[in-house]
Amino acid sequence: MVSAGGPSLFKSGKGCGACYQVKCTENAACSGNPVTVIITDECPGGPCVAESAHFDLSGTAFGAMASPGKADELRNAGVLQIQHQRVECNFPGVKVTFHVDSGSNPNYFATLVEYEDGDGELSAVNLKQALDSDSWLPMQQSWGAVWKLDSAGQLRAPFSIKLTSLDSGKTLVANNVIPAGWQPGQTYRSVVNYAV
Repeated sequence: MVSAGGPSLFKSGKGCGACYQVKCTENAACSGNPVTVIITDECPGGPCVAESAHFDLSGTAFGAMASPGKADELRNAGVLQIQHQRVECNFPGVKVTFHVDSGSNPNYFATLVEYEDGDGELSAVNLKQALDSDSWLPMQQSWGAVWKLDSAGQLRAPFSIKLTSLDSGKTLVANNVIPAGWQPGQTYRSVVNYAV
């Protein structure tokens, strides 16, 4: 389940991908059982800026926190007091996935990085071209979990991508995950993920 997060959770995009266990207890429709949400976006303005930890939960997440038969009541409750704690992300059986941005071309490559187990947040993403077996090119965070590389020349696939987690500093390499002949808008699944 997904949630937008206030500035202290979104961290100017670095918090995108972090997992939190959230629950509500003060509304009669709350089950008191925690659900896990992933920060996927920033919640701008309003209460998001004023509160240190604000979650703008999806309707699915609201419904999951409700007692049986009370999902609509909880969704319509408005602002709720939420208890939360940071937890490791865990996507059983799912490997890190790269969705190539539709604006990518031979000189510009951008990808949305998804489903990282563990920390969930990334501090760095690097790309290695097929012809340059020793050189990792640093990518820049474009927005949220999208990372980009503007190249002075044509990029040569297949690409390997190295991820560095924000909290633990652990690295993970998806070798040749973006194949020769890659296409903008396509999703490529790696065969690796962080251990949890």
